[in-house]
Amino acid sequence: MRTFILILAVLISAFAPRLCSAQATEQQQPIPLDTIYANDTKNVALFFPEPIRQGITGSDNFIFTYNREKEQYFGLLQAKPGKESNLLVINRNGSIFSYIVRYKKQLSKLNYFIPLSNSIGNEKPIVKDSVLVESSEELVDNSTYYYQKFCSYLLNRKQRIGRIKKRSEGIILNVENIVFDKDKLYFVIEIENNSTLDYDLNFLNLSIETRQKGKRKSLQRLYKEPIYKHNLPSKIKESETVRFVYVMPKISLSNDRRAILELNEKNGERNIELKLSHRYINNPN
Repeated sequence: MRTFILILAVLISAFAPRLCSAQATEQQQPIPLDTIYANDTKNVALFFPEPIRQGITGSDNFIFTYNREKEQYFGLLQAKPGKESNLLVINRNGSIFSYIVRYKKQLSKLNYFIPLSNSIGNEKPIVKDSVLVESSEELVDNSTYYYQKFCSYLLNRKQRIGRIKKRSEGIILNVENIVFDKDKLYFVIEIENNSTLDYDLNFLNLSIETRQKGKRKSLQRLYKEPIYKHNLPSKIKESETVRFVYVMPKISLSNDRRAILELNEKNGERNIELKLSHRYINNPN
């Protein structure tokens, strides 16, 4: 009997570390994310327990659209062929949902009804002393990240608002699109250099011009500072075309006002002033 007990003790001592190690490894493994499949011919609808405040995909070949002006409970996902990515959605109450998204030619499921239990957390965690502390730096980083993603989406999107362009000495300034999103105006701008000299950009300013009525007619300009500039170049080489985005606060103009886009060359005189009618500003895409 003593011999049996001794053998049992030796076996337990030998396997105990392995069991502990296996348990520790099991606890450290991350929870796998669910996968949602989409393609470019159908809309995949995602219904959430609270209205969507923000939705971001990790790759440009996935597009998640939702109502940015009036919060709603559903969004639509589409995908182009390419590598898998991820989708991050934040509800109005701060609940966070994260999924792997993949392209699939044939879809067996077009509607996902997502319960609150699928949330991976909340963007405003409750600390022990019940005090919620928000970092202004984090808020700025979140906004910048959203601007980056949305600007990239607009640059890949083949949409135009009209023929708004002007040229001078082989330099063409063109406003391709004006898009409204979350109280912001996104100006998709293109500069084309058809000359044989590089173009060094000094500044590109957007101003609002007011035409004064009366006997002494005059013009007044008010400069508008962009909130964010996406892919703004410092140089446009000869025979090169560049596209970038200016993010501006929401603007609405009366009939006697218009926007002026002023392109200025550094150490040069190939300057352009492009006038934007109030109709384009008041009726963005």
